[in-house]
Amino acid sequence: MSNAPVDTGRRRFLTAATAVVGGVGAVAVAVPFIKSWNPSAKAKAAGAPVEVNISKVEPGQLIRVEWRGKPVWVVRRTEEILENLATLDDQLRDPASVEEQQPVYAQNAGRSINPEFFIAVGLCTHLGCSPTYLPDTFGEQVEGVPSGFFCPCHGSKFDMAGRVFQGVPAPLNLVVPPHQYIDDRNVLIGVDQGAA
Repeated sequence: MSNAPVDTGRRRFLTAATAVVGGVGAVAVAVPFIKSWNPSAKAKAAGAPVEVNISKVEPGQLIRVEWRGKPVWVVRRTEEILENLATLDDQLRDPASVEEQQPVYAQNAGRSINPEFFIAVGLCTHLGCSPTYLPDTFGEQVEGVPSGFFCPCHGSKFDMAGRVFQGVPAPLNLVVPPHQYIDDRNVLIGVDQGAA
């Protein structure tokens, strides 16, 4: 043991300096770690709303866009298709769209804000296959009606409002995503009507 006098000032300084350096090091490690919990730019973009120009969609035409990694259909329905929707209620599992497969503002006969356009997630509610669009122009029929959607995986059938027919594996109507019309030419998919 040394009998040299103890410099308490120096000891306090070294202890404080060590604590400060240790604290700075802990913050330097914690900040990137905590930032890693935030979603990446790619993940944020995948969940972002999608703007779709519908001005050039012809009557009877279906266009596909991607929202949150899922196919979304935008179909321009004809007057004939809209008139035919009301005749199918007795053949459908949920004709009044009681099950929550659509926003409240799309809980109507056409399951849409604008009756001319039907917007739905293009995945069957049975096992997630993508149904085939059967427009009237090709003369094919779904359950005896001139147009609709047919899932080739297990035979589920949907009308032109995405309502599921009775007696098929799909338990629910097609999902209608949140959406709003920006103007007569553009629709924003992924944001509820009236949301800022």
